[in-house]
Amino acid sequence: MNERLIQTDGIQICAESFGDPRDPALLLIMGAQSSLIWWEEPFCRRLAEGGRFVIRYDNRDVGRSTTYEPGNPDYTFEDMADDAIRVLDAYQIEQAHIVGMSMGGMLAQMIALRHPRRTTSLTLVSTSNFAEHLPPMEEEVMAFFSKMGTIDWTSRQSVAEFAVQRSKVLAGSKHFFDRKKTSMLAELEFARSANMASMGNHALLAGGESYLARTNEIGVPALIIHGTEDPIIPYEHGKHLADIIPDAVLLALEGTGHELPEGDWDQVVQAILAHTATTPSDRR
Repeated sequence: MNERLIQTDGIQICAESFGDPRDPALLLIMGAQSSLIWWEEPFCRRLAEGGRFVIRYDNRDVGRSTTYEPGNPDYTFEDMADDAIRVLDAYQIEQAHIVGMSMGGMLAQMIALRHPRRTTSLTLVSTSNFAEHLPPMEEEVMAFFSKMGTIDWTSRQSVAEFAVQRSKVLAGSKHFFDRKKTSMLAELEFARSANMASMGNHALLAGGESYLARTNEIGVPALIIHGTEDPIIPYEHGKHLADIIPDAVLLALEGTGHELPEGDWDQVVQAILAHTATTPSDRR
């Protein structure tokens, strides 16, 4: 694992890499209000051991990347999509396989349309293009996130408990919920965060609509991975992406929620490695 702070266009982006830079590049983009640590290190290492140069990074307003005053994000989803290209530029990577989860999957779709020559393939995990006819998140999830204003973001214990409860709300019924590991990851996130309260800015962002309306124009191979018990982006969203992206492949994770549990890693890692092995070699 190698961490670096990328200074570019007036912002800072924190990134980490795993594996051999000569291998095909695989860029991981995490979801809203979550730093790079939620792409768990053992998961990244397994992808790297499969012959991929894996990069994970902090989006703006989480982790060690640039943060903004809570309630006033001075950027758009388009800016976040371009941040992925800034990361590739910093590593001198011309083209990469893009893996995005949740909001990161939305950004991945935008990248494929906004920067098609930089995108070798897409893997879209627990995400959507948010077409109007698709079902909304479950009421329990909406109720949980409505209470975020009561969290003491300066308290490690308060932040860790929030992360644990969030993960429980989003988990499916199939896998054991590892409270201890979730709390440990949350404490790590707290320790390396520039400003925990800024994560809420992701809920206030605008932009991206013109790209998400063109998801059917994506021209690279796409793997859709979605839990059948996802309470925040229901499974129907994943099925829809698989239907409208040309030649997309759908991997349903039975009994999995809005999560990437260790119990699914064998299946998910194998699918990603297979998907990224059947596309053209990365150009550097």
